Amino acid sequence: MYGTVLQLPVVGMEAEAFVVLLIAALAGGAFGAALGALPSFVFTGFVVFLGEGIAVLEGEVGGLEGIAAGDIATGITDVIGFGAVTGPHIAFAGGVAATAYAGRKYPEMKPGGWDYHFGKDILYAFGTKPDILAVGAIFGAFGMLITQVMNGIGFPTDNIALSVVATAFLARLAFGYPLVGKVGGSNILDMSPFEREEKRMAADGGTTTNRLATEPWLAHQYEWSGVTTIGLIGGVLGGFIWLETGSIFMGYAISAMSLLFLNLGVEKIPVTHHITLLGSTGAVIAASAVGSDPIVLLVAGAFGVISALIGELSQRVFYSHSGTHVDPPAMAIAAFMLVIGVLYLAGLLPNAGYL
Repeated sequence: MYGTVLQLPVVGMEAEAFVVLLIAALAGGAFGAALGALPSFVFTGFVVFLGEGIAVLEGEVGGLEGIAAGDIATGITDVIGFGAVTGPHIAFAGGVAATAYAGRKYPEMKPGGWDYHFGKDILYAFGTKPDILAVGAIFGAFGMLITQVMNGIGFPTDNIALSVVATAFLARLAFGYPLVGKVGGSNILDMSPFEREEKRMAADGGTTTNRLATEPWLAHQYEWSGVTTIGLIGGVLGGFIWLETGSIFMGYAISAMSLLFLNLGVEKIPVTHHITLLGSTGAVIAASAVGSDPIVLLVAGAFGVISALIGELSQRVFYSHSGTHVDPPAMAIAAFMLVIGVLYLAGLLPNAGYL
């Protein structure tokens, strides 16, 4: 849900409103393919940061003349940032599907510095190539529809994140990739073939290809100790940002904006938006139960660690062995928020964070 974006169910929506949303989602998915999946997500961060910044300002000064407090921020964060323009379920999902398609259709486009299968190169911008943009448009529309339907039935998780995962797997099926892929190590969690730079064996008799046998999501962020450490740090910071601003999504936005440097080639930039988002969510939940800010921050750190570890587990199972991008942060957010949503519905948590 990433906020209150697109809460109207498809069933019962006025026909004209649905057509407008569908057209915008088609354009948003194509936009994500044109920019590239990761660059489009960086724009998500900038737009959400702008919307949340305005929300904090509105909270300090009250509503502007003729405009209720919060209306401007809602329009920016939800309708644009998490909506049809840069919403991850539309723009990022469109870019991911376009990359999967290009990995099959245009392998010759693979850039020289990319060691993995081209279907995973979410940094790549496809410009104006019509068929690739059409794929992005179609999957942007799918992403919108999945999110709308799941929100409409009240499925208790972050349905934008769930949609990002669902469309990524749909792209694998649509373009002939295995859902999990051939395991290169001793078991599905084994990343040691990557460390030894082992190559994948071809199916036609055992000649090696120039593709690594195991392809971790981030070469600098897959060791359990490092993932745990950055999870603790990011979770605490996400919780602290919420304590100081009241914004659950400000930390998420900062994390997303930081990926600009990863896209520009700065080495070892960590990916943390699933960590800061769940850190702030943990802070919201803890603050309802305890009155101590230090304890709130410790809970935020613990939530950050859990989300980071879920993301790492997800990448080892679903990313490393196949040929396309399935987003570990989205898997972590969807899975963790599902647990939170169910526990809240069962009466075991005081609230469900931002759900």
